[in-house]
Amino acid sequence: MLLKSPWEPYLAAMKAAPSDRLVTALADDILTGRLGADDRLPPHRDIAFRLGIGVGTVTKAYTVLERRGLIRSERGRGTFVAALPGTREAVIDLSVNTPPRLLSERMLGRTLASISRGIDPNLFAQYPPDGGHIEHRRQMVQWLAGLGMQAKADNVLLCNGAQQALAVAFSVTNQAGGTIFSESQTYPGAISFARYAGYRLVGLKVDGEGLRPDVLDEALQRPRDGQKGAVVYVTPTMHNPTTATMGIGRRRDIVEVCRKWDALIIEDDVYSLGSTDHPPLAMLAPERTFYANSLSKTVSPGLRIGSLVVPENFVGRAAIALSATSSMVSPFSCAVMAELLVNGVAESVRTSIGVESSRRLNLARSFLADRVVFPKYEGFHIWLPMRRQEAESFAIASNAVGIHVTPPAATAADPAADDGGIRICVGGPELSDLKIALEKISAIIKNSDNREQPHRSFV
Repeated sequence: MLLKSPWEPYLAAMKAAPSDRLVTALADDILTGRLGADDRLPPHRDIAFRLGIGVGTVTKAYTVLERRGLIRSERGRGTFVAALPGTREAVIDLSVNTPPRLLSERMLGRTLASISRGIDPNLFAQYPPDGGHIEHRRQMVQWLAGLGMQAKADNVLLCNGAQQALAVAFSVTNQAGGTIFSESQTYPGAISFARYAGYRLVGLKVDGEGLRPDVLDEALQRPRDGQKGAVVYVTPTMHNPTTATMGIGRRRDIVEVCRKWDALIIEDDVYSLGSTDHPPLAMLAPERTFYANSLSKTVSPGLRIGSLVVPENFVGRAAIALSATSSMVSPFSCAVMAELLVNGVAESVRTSIGVESSRRLNLARSFLADRVVFPKYEGFHIWLPMRRQEAESFAIASNAVGIHVTPPAATAADPAADDGGIRICVGGPELSDLKIALEKISAIIKNSDNREQPHRSFV
């Protein structure tokens, strides 16, 4: 005799399709512990009847939840809550900016099994073109279109992650010892590569929408030691680390300033989950914008496939730079990418990542609402602005209680700048660990010798 399910079906109170509301309701009850591992879930027809929705709607919701690793189905027995991983480390790491883990072992196993049945041996028998096989680039073009970026396959280069895509863009747009303008706080990987390659990185003042056009205009009109043209590295959507997102007016102003001074743009769009209606800068100025993205932030960190959309006149040079930095993007990774894109798993995971990031941001708000800058849209990090010395003391205090945060020096374009802050990444840890970490961070802030709120200026 089958045991009755302990779950009373309901739909989450939100403006969304019934399947999404059912997914949210069940995910909330599983992640908060109201449903435990191995608890039975009601049959599809039972839920459909009690909620007045179609059986297909329930099936769609269960499929999404199984892809996320929250439930498992057993032939002839039913559907059950899957066991969630618990704490594995003594230290909770909030310093690595990754999305929540949503590709389950079962889904990865099915993906690899499907690949093994239909793999093309020619993918492994010869070197691919520098920018990747054309069919893989076409699939990437379709994926980018879902994020709001329109591109041609001939202008897309597949790279080993967004880091390599940025390295190629930096190499093509800069001469040795050249200057790159960016936000005053920016992506640590861009900072380290610029310093390693010998570029001069100049941080510019920002506000709540990111890079300020007036400050950029003033910086670009200054002499640059004989450098021809200028290069601007910018993250318009879910800026890392400040979380700022540019509105359409700000994006047009930035493009106008760059056209005025004939500056090239390197646009980092890896944190966009397609939730904004604002076009990328590359759509507004395709003739001068190098657009970088990656599946690592929108599907899974282990899927190291980046894409670089290159302006028409720079495609040849970019391909040469890519070839010089790496022989090829992994054929196996491309095969995994193709399978995930074709069978719809990647799109499902991207949607689920957006929902899960919202859940984690709301949890962070419950502890740090009045202290931290939160993103306007979904994202994996929050920003605690404060003076540099205060930020360094905060990082030391966090480490002392077993919480790793991004050190303030890692995000500062100018190592000598006084203003800065702490980036807190909420995507990587398990939800239970994240709650513990946020409680400790809240206590550190409250027990600080400085009773005033942290410095909130973006300057």
